[in-house]
Amino acid sequence: MEEIQHNEQLLHYLRQYQLETVFYEPLREHMTLCHFEKCELICREGEASEYLYVLVEGKIKIFTTSAQDKTLVLCFKTPLEVVGDVEYVRESNIVNTVQAVSPVVMLRIHYRYLAGYAGEYAPMLKFLLKIISHKFYIDSNFSNFNLMYPVEVRLASYLLSISTEEDGTVFHEELDAFNLTDIANLIGTSYRHLNRVIQKLCTDGLIERNQGFILVKDRAGLREVAGHNIYE
Repeated sequence: MEEIQHNEQLLHYLRQYQLETVFYEPLREHMTLCHFEKCELICREGEASEYLYVLVEGKIKIFTTSAQDKTLVLCFKTPLEVVGDVEYVRESNIVNTVQAVSPVVMLRIHYRYLAGYAGEYAPMLKFLLKIISHKFYIDSNFSNFNLMYPVEVRLASYLLSISTEEDGTVFHEELDAFNLTDIANLIGTSYRHLNRVIQKLCTDGLIERNQGFILVKDRAGLREVAGHNIYE
């Protein structure tokens, strides 16, 4: 993680996402820009939470780990997203692990300044209430909603979430960071069944599996299988 003090760039992001009234003048001098590299952890489940993060560039992955050390991806997020808001309100440790899927830029501010300068500031409280209520609505429906979909849909959605498209060219995510067992855990299926589904998508010409990575060959076709992306 690289921390940068850059007031002009900070103001640019605040204007871009209409957050100037939320993070008003006394708070800004305590805010920093944080750059995270791809695959870098932003925060880890169970650790002490100290900062509020606002995602302004890139994509993050939010996942949880069970007592049996199995991981389950909860969602992928793009701007505008907030990390650490629930922990701030609940005064709790970090609930889920957050990881950068691509290079990421986040605004960061320590909780002590939120408590000191924004504890009773209406725009900030309204902003947090809106963000948190939306998260609880999504989370309350996610588990059952996710498991209703076939594994083929879940895998297609997962692959769409970790790949990007620029200027008509598809850039794929090399899956060397995860073995197949990890991916199976992430989308809630078995190793054996995941292999069958990957083979089917290869046969259908949607993806290509080669030497430890999966290449998205037909993004439009994969999007058709997914219907809509259930992880975003």
